[in-house]
Amino acid sequence: MFEVTRGTFEGEDDALFAGDKLFCGYGFRSEIAAYEEIGQELGVKQLIPVRLRDDRFYHLDTCFCPLTPNLALIHPGAFDAEDVNRIEQEIELIRVSPEEAARFIRNAVVLGSNIVLPAGCPQTYEMLPERGYRTHLVVLDEFLKAGGAAKCLSLKLDNQ
Repeated sequence: MFEVTRGTFEGEDDALFAGDKLFCGYGFRSEIAAYEEIGQELGVKQLIPVRLRDDRFYHLDTCFCPLTPNLALIHPGAFDAEDVNRIEQEIELIRVSPEEAARFIRNAVVLGSNIVLPAGCPQTYEMLPERGYRTHLVVLDEFLKAGGAAKCLSLKLDNQ
């Protein structure tokens, strides 16, 4: 077990792997100071810190969802334009609408080519099969009120 000694780190919600890159959200619940230490402890070669700017999207996993090492869902409105550009230099992005962002469509559970998503986001559902994904829609309306969706209701036991 390892404990962060610099800054605040709220956990996996703010640190998301896409292959060997670790995207690191900060600004509301986690602080940028924690990520260098986390990167060293985990042996991460590439840290990509991005500041969250909209408090409705208080964790990185509420506005960004890596699908593969090369592809991710994103709500650009949760970030500064500079950070969206930085992310886009590292990974191809599928942008979701503000309406679907409000339903936490990026807070998904990705299991290979299967993705568990909150119901009520037809635009994103149409884009994913074109990329080879099978979507599994779950009614999460009551949980959405708490500020999360499918990923917040799951426990990831490994990094595969």
